Amino acid sequence: MNIHEYQAKELLQKFGVATPRGKVASTPDEAEQIARELGDVDLATGRVRPTGGLVVKAQIHAGGRGKGTFTNGFKGGVHLCKSPAEVRELANKMLGQTLVTHQTGPAGRVVNKVLVAESAEIAREIYFAILLDRATAGSLVVASTEGGVEIETVAAKSPEKIIRESIDPLAGLQSFQARKLAKQLGFDSAQLKAAAKLFDGLFRTFIGLDCSMVEVNPLVVTSKGEVLALDAKFNFDDNALYRHPDIAAMRDIAEEDPREVEASKHGLNYIGLNGNIACLVNGAGLAMATMDIIKFYGGNPANFLDVGGGATEEQVTEAFKILIADKNVQAILVNIFGGIMKCDVIAQGIINAMKTVHLPMPLVVRLEGTNVEAGKKLIVESGLAVIAADDLADAARKAVAAASSKSQAPNPK
Repeated sequence: MNIHEYQAKELLQKFGVATPRGKVASTPDEAEQIARELGDVDLATGRVRPTGGLVVKAQIHAGGRGKGTFTNGFKGGVHLCKSPAEVRELANKMLGQTLVTHQTGPAGRVVNKVLVAESAEIAREIYFAILLDRATAGSLVVASTEGGVEIETVAAKSPEKIIRESIDPLAGLQSFQARKLAKQLGFDSAQLKAAAKLFDGLFRTFIGLDCSMVEVNPLVVTSKGEVLALDAKFNFDDNALYRHPDIAAMRDIAEEDPREVEASKHGLNYIGLNGNIACLVNGAGLAMATMDIIKFYGGNPANFLDVGGGATEEQVTEAFKILIADKNVQAILVNIFGGIMKCDVIAQGIINAMKTVHLPMPLVVRLEGTNVEAGKKLIVESGLAVIAADDLADAARKAVAAASSKSQAPNPK
C-alpha cells in the first residue's frame, strides 16, 4: 500500500522527524487559506515576506511530479510561490487535472489534492532510505550525498556515492551508526546532532509502522543549517496493516487500478499488465513462472493473478469477471497445481464460473497435482469449450496460439 506525501509527512511528525509545516487542500479556496495560515503575510501587499516562501505540490502516487506536464498544458506539479493569491492560482491549475510523469505512463493521474507547505532555502540535498533487507531479514540504510535525483540514476552513474549500513534487527539503529552516517554524508559538526536525531526518528517510524521502505528524497540542509525531511515515500507490509487501522484508512483507491481494487475485495492478488493473455494461477511463484513461459513462447501476459492456495468457487468466479473486464484480453490461461487446493475442487469452480460468466475468449486450462484426473474428467464431462493442456509449456503454446487467432479474427458486424 502506498500513501500520499502529505500523509507521509504527518506520520513522520508523529515520530519527531523534522519536516516543513504544511497542509493538504482539495479546493483553491482551501489552498489560499492554508497559505495565509502558514506564511508570514504582509497585509499591505498580500505577499509572503522574504523570510518565508511557499510550495504547492500535486498529490499523486507517482514520482517525477516536478518535471511532469498536465494534460491542460500546464507544466510541473511542484511550484514555488510568494503569495496566497499565487497559491490559489496554482491550485486552480492543478486540481481536477491529469498530471503525466515518467512514472504514471501516458494515461497520467488525476490530481485531487495539493500540498501547500513552507518552502526551504536548500543548501544541500541528500538521499536517505531505510529498506527491508531480505538477505539478512533485517533493515538496511541506503544513503547518498546525491539527493534530489532517483537513486537508480546514482547507482548507474556513481555507484561509489551510495552508502549502505546494515542494522541489527535486535539492537536497532545505534547512536554510533547514526553519527557515522551523518559524517559519511558530509554533515558538519553543528549539524551532526540534528542529523542523527532525524535518522533515529526515521528508523523508529520504519519499525513502528511495519514499513518495507521509508525513503526521504531529498533530505535537505537549509541555508540556516536546519536538517529537514523535505519529501517522503512509504511502502508498508500489507500483511501487518491489521495492526495499523489508521494507516489502512489512508488508502486512496482513486490512485489504484480499479481491477486491483476489485480483486482485493475478494482476497485476490491481482496486478494489471499490458498484454493480451490473462492468467489465473494458484501461487505467486507459479504465477511468475506462467508469465515467463508465456513470454518465452511469444505471448504477452495481461496480468498477474494469484488466487491463493484455498480459493473458493466465488473467488474463481470473481477472478474471471475481472479478467474479461480487460478489453485487451484475447485468451485466458488457467494454471493450477493442486496441493492444498485440489484439482477437482478448482475444476468445479471453473465450470460453475464459466456457467455464471460468459467468456468471450478462448480458455486454456492446465491442471496438475492432487486429484488431477478427477478434475480433468469434470471439465471434459461439462461439455464446455475448454482447451485442455498436458503441461505448462503446452498450455503456454496453446494460449499464445488462441490469442493470436482471436486477435486476427474479423469483427462480427
